[in-house]
Amino acid sequence: MGAQYVMKVAVLIPCYNEELTIDKVVRDWRKALPEATVYVYDNNSRDNTALIAKKAGAIVRRETRQGKGNVIRSMFRDVDADIYVMIDGDDTYPASAARTLMQPILENEADMVIGDRLSNGSYSAENKRPLHDFGNRMVRSLINRLFDSNLRDIMTGYRIFNRRFAKTMPIKSEGFEIETEMTLHALDKNFRIVEIPIDYRDRPEGSVSKLNTFRDGIRVLKTVFRIFKDYRPLAFFTAVALIFFVLGLIVGIPVISEFISTHQIAKIPSAILAVGLMILATNSLTCGFILDTIVSQHRDEYELMLNQHAWQHPLFEEKERIHW
Repeated sequence: MGAQYVMKVAVLIPCYNEELTIDKVVRDWRKALPEATVYVYDNNSRDNTALIAKKAGAIVRRETRQGKGNVIRSMFRDVDADIYVMIDGDDTYPASAARTLMQPILENEADMVIGDRLSNGSYSAENKRPLHDFGNRMVRSLINRLFDSNLRDIMTGYRIFNRRFAKTMPIKSEGFEIETEMTLHALDKNFRIVEIPIDYRDRPEGSVSKLNTFRDGIRVLKTVFRIFKDYRPLAFFTAVALIFFVLGLIVGIPVISEFISTHQIAKIPSAILAVGLMILATNSLTCGFILDTIVSQHRDEYELMLNQHAWQHPLFEEKERIHW
């Protein structure tokens, strides 16, 4: 028999100007998961984040493209592991919950585990930015309606992934909307999601959030809109077609009524506009059907790619000899 396969765990910490908290974060995670490798990706910090993280025992790398999405993309590409733990460097998420969150991954019950800040009320109690709480609720409602799901925390930064998810997710976002994109991707591709409540704590005094309520809120909504269009094209273009159809009726009904009464059409511009709106409605619906077929084929290809990726990993070849 060959050597036992030892699971590799990577703790991924994207950082931008976190010198006040990064030392504690790295040390907490090295203590909570001594078998894991802690990676800190410095995203053009103007302080001593990278130096402090290295002294605390983390492997420090640099990502020059600004934005959390760009950092996560590089992390998933560069780091080879079986379990990926993604947290922030601001000391808001408890390292003590790591093993609890990892359990569904280890037992093959989940592809992504979400650290849920909202269920126990800790986020609302600790967070000093009420508009962020409102934004979380609004985006959660939109996504749950769109994908017929029942997730509680869409935008948490505390997540754990298996290798299959991390290595096959196409990351398009550049900024803080990356968490929303991960959730949407998992829902659309039928990855298994498990949510576990955690205690959230606000940033310590002197640490400044990089989030901007309105700018990042608009980015998140744009991401939801793009995902709706890209992954639910039939529903999206049916909605667009319905709008054109209703407008066409509003403009066209007086023309039809006039023709029935007088057998003549005096409102030529209205008639042309009504016909144009109806053509747009028909075209939108046709586009929806065509794109829905393409998306369905893409999902089939993605499933085949996942299967191929799974069999290429040594974990599946030696799964009866895993040592943890």
